[in-house]
Amino acid sequence: MTADRPGTAGAPVQGAPAGRKRPGPSSGSPLGGQIIKILLLGLFTALGVWAVLPLYLAGVWWGIVLVVAVVALVYWVYLSKRTVPAKYLVPGVLFLMAFQIFPVLYTMSTSLTNMSDGHRGTKEQAIASIEAYSVVRDADSREFTLTVAVNGEPETGELVFLLTDSEGNAYAGTEEGLTDLVGAQVDESGKVTDTLGYTVLSPTQVNARSDELQRFAVPTDDGAGIRSSGLSSAFEGSAVRVYDQTCDCVEDTETGIVYHADDERGAFYDEDDRRLPQGWQVGVGLDNFLRFLFNPTFASSFFGTLVWNIAFAASVTFLVFVVGLAVALTLHVPKMRGKVVYRILVVLPYAMSSLAMYLLWRDMFNADFGLFNRMLGLQVDWLGDVWAARIAVILANVWLGYPYMFLVATGALQAIPRELGQAAQLDGAGPWQAFRHVTLPLLMVAMTPILISTFAFNFNNFNAVWLITRGGPFGSEGTTAGGATDLLITYTYRLAFSEATAQYGYAAALSVMIFLIVSVMSVVSLSRTKALQEVER
Repeated sequence: MTADRPGTAGAPVQGAPAGRKRPGPSSGSPLGGQIIKILLLGLFTALGVWAVLPLYLAGVWWGIVLVVAVVALVYWVYLSKRTVPAKYLVPGVLFLMAFQIFPVLYTMSTSLTNMSDGHRGTKEQAIASIEAYSVVRDADSREFTLTVAVNGEPETGELVFLLTDSEGNAYAGTEEGLTDLVGAQVDESGKVTDTLGYTVLSPTQVNARSDELQRFAVPTDDGAGIRSSGLSSAFEGSAVRVYDQTCDCVEDTETGIVYHADDERGAFYDEDDRRLPQGWQVGVGLDNFLRFLFNPTFASSFFGTLVWNIAFAASVTFLVFVVGLAVALTLHVPKMRGKVVYRILVVLPYAMSSLAMYLLWRDMFNADFGLFNRMLGLQVDWLGDVWAARIAVILANVWLGYPYMFLVATGALQAIPRELGQAAQLDGAGPWQAFRHVTLPLLMVAMTPILISTFAFNFNNFNAVWLITRGGPFGSEGTTAGGATDLLITYTYRLAFSEATAQYGYAAALSVMIFLIVSVMSVVSLSRTKALQEVER
């Protein structure tokens, strides 16, 4: 047993009171940490208030309860001393729910409805739109100065009428109705020049959406609405088509035709089964899934696109693997000079913007002035012929994808001892046999999960097709039937966001199918390989 020395454990520090520990760096003032915690909790509370306000205006009470519950959970976790593990788990769980679980659940719920153009809102909103769209000018119609705006992007946002009456009062008119416009800047002519929450369109932008402007109306009182009269004025008139609650029908007072509500299909139909354009959203069960699985028109497009989708993802994955591995093996030779320069040149496609590269490849495949036809003396319509377009899309993606596989293969090769290949050659194996039976199996241990993720990425590689061919070339059936190079994701996008089709429920069902297909193929691929088992060993 040794004697305690001054300053060591067992002897009090000179000048320090007995029984009191010497203050260390960990026992300093927690004021800084408390300030940071207060700031972060305040920021999260402000975010919660920002989320509650639109939910309150829309009357979505369950959403308000959910937001309040999440805010209360965060306060309980970060203000309690008994929930230390949860402090690290809660942020990840909240982000997972916000960006993964909720979008998936919303997509699945949408796939069970008829949501599309003309079937977006409720029945009450559809009735208001029907009456507003049939508005005609009366002798005492109220006049407004009109400024056309949007809620969102100028090209795709929902139209909004910014209206100013003769007394200088400003209003905002949407498909839901008319509300007061607060804080708007109005010029001498009554036009709104700036306002919070809306984007005022320029005359050019208004002309680009003139067709939508003709069909747009703002419902006001029962049987009344506001429509545009040119690009700078609007009027409030009475509706020609009026809803009658007693018969649950809409009567056209000019023609006398009566349209009865069909709650199963979500629209009003007359005796000849002709419907009014404005409908409402209803549940359709599995009809959207059965539609593209068994309907001859949609099933042919779906299964044809699915076959090409699998072929595209498989061929691009295989080619980038072969090219990337071949380049990695070439630059893995010990005595090769200038390896650094070669590797920089090889990685350049991966370092450049894929958006710009896809557009560049599209121009190089141009039939008239493209680089390939001019340099090779060809006259190939690369983007107009079915198989030429498919080859063009595959080539562009191989060029952009092989540098990534080269980097992975280079790292895997450097982790394999060279002595293994030398030992195989001493046993009489040739270079090809040594690579096939020694190097390649060890490479696949590290690269099989990468190949599976690459296949899944290319299966949903939207930019690869959309920026080069936009899914074309198309047949005589038109764009709704799917193009020769369409992947399921581009076909879904066209259905969901094309002005002509805009079938959100059907597109959501396709998205669910894509999710299931990729998930099943990935799980099966991983379960049928021993790569992960080898890694565990």
